[in-house]
Amino acid sequence: MNDRQKLIVNGGRRLEGELRVHGAKNSALPLLSAAVLAHGETVLHNCPALTDVDAACRILTHIGCKCRRSGDTVTVDAANVFGSEIPDNLMREMRSSIVFLGAMLGRMGRCRLSFPGGCDLGSRPIDLHISALRQMGARIGEEHGFLECDAGKGLHGAKIVLSFPSVGATENILLAAVTAKGETEIHNAAREPEIADLSDYLNKCGAKIRGAGESVIVVDGVERLEPCEHSVIPDRIAAGTYICAAMITHGELILTHCRPDHMNGFLQVLEAMGARIYTYGGGKMYITGKKRLNAPPTVRTMPYPGFPTDIQAPFTALCTTAEGTSVFVETIFENRFRHVPELVRLGASIKTEGRVCVVQGVRRLSGAKVCAAELRGGAALVVAALAAEGTSEISGLQYIDRGYECLEGVLRSVGADIKRV
Repeated sequence: MNDRQKLIVNGGRRLEGELRVHGAKNSALPLLSAAVLAHGETVLHNCPALTDVDAACRILTHIGCKCRRSGDTVTVDAANVFGSEIPDNLMREMRSSIVFLGAMLGRMGRCRLSFPGGCDLGSRPIDLHISALRQMGARIGEEHGFLECDAGKGLHGAKIVLSFPSVGATENILLAAVTAKGETEIHNAAREPEIADLSDYLNKCGAKIRGAGESVIVVDGVERLEPCEHSVIPDRIAAGTYICAAMITHGELILTHCRPDHMNGFLQVLEAMGARIYTYGGGKMYITGKKRLNAPPTVRTMPYPGFPTDIQAPFTALCTTAEGTSVFVETIFENRFRHVPELVRLGASIKTEGRVCVVQGVRRLSGAKVCAAELRGGAALVVAALAAEGTSEISGLQYIDRGYECLEGVLRSVGADIKRV
């Protein structure tokens, strides 16, 4: 069990070399749920080997799909879906499990599921999801911690205005709308690349979606979706984490199979800090930094195309040794600085108050025993440990494994002294 494993990091090694970026966790999970809507066998290439992906496949298997993996290809046969309930133990395994709600309502017309689990980042209300699906004709009630959802008379199109551009709500509405009767408009929709990837897959299956990646998405419902082959987009957050690891060790990296155009929200910050970034055709980029980067001006997490909340923690770690003071303002989640006390154990100088984190750069970090409390915070501890003098021991790997494919192996391939025990 990875909750009993630890990473041992001997810091101070400069990272340099070439890395391949794996498929995006935040795209693979909604794509796997979307496979429920396709009557037959979906083939997903570039699907990362993550514990969250395994959890999604267990949910699919529970409701009657047949899932198998070969390398980075996952096949989902949804020809004979029979289940409409996801048990509590499966829902608790990952926060994004709520994305099965729209797909199951669209395919079966009903579903019963509990509230999702995963990393504790503070409240992640699903009222936007529920309100939108109710507008589309679903009856949703809560009973003993379960959501009882029914669309016995079928879902219908609606004009839905989101009060916040929620990624999960946009995904659930899309999944429900593609086979609903009539036209659905989503206003103030999330614009993340993962939304466009989901829409690309659904359109290949026969859906009629336009505007994905913009703030207004229009969906014309169709009667039935057929399966297809699709490749998951590269993981921009994993790419950003590798970059932070290289920059904190004064290294240089070539990233392949990446999408620099998806990373502008934080590449601009890196350039302001003094990193030099070169992009090439074919999903390739090169990044290098001077001896000590400058602290960035105030960084505010925002919905795409702004600075992503998911990369805030690795950037906080990067700024622990930058020249000057950095200020991070977290606008998405209220509980996203849980990594800070552990970074302080490594010698960082950080103060937090509410949703603001102030990082005063120090000359050196020192190895220590630290524990990950959530996914991206765990990655931040690895980033900091790579620069720390001496040996660090990182536990809580069950969180890191939710979003990074063999992180220690990837980093070791470019010079890190890191092993799992």
